[in-house]
Amino acid sequence: MYCLILKTQLKPNSFDAFMAAMTLNAAASVRDEPGCLVFDLLRDRSDPDLLYLYEVYSDEAAFAAHMLTAHFLASRSLVNPLILSQEVIEADGVGLNPARR
Repeated sequence: MYCLILKTQLKPNSFDAFMAAMTLNAAASVRDEPGCLVFDLLRDRSDPDLLYLYEVYSDEAAFAAHMLTAHFLASRSLVNPLILSQEVIEADGVGLNPARR
């Protein structure tokens, strides 16, 4: 499994607009992409403008395919201007919850 954790610092007052676009992208990803197993959005409790995206794909090819989908491409123009900074962690899933597969 190919996993991503994106630490995303939003610009102030951008949360609602970011979530409107990203919720659609996340829902379409798990609904329409067989290789997208998990796409969760998490909000930091101490900083409301800090979000974490947790994504799990069957492999790197599934993630590459995700980046070519219409819903991903449509979301980029909406969310990119809202992001102050973003850090990406790539990982291999070695002990994932089997109920989520």
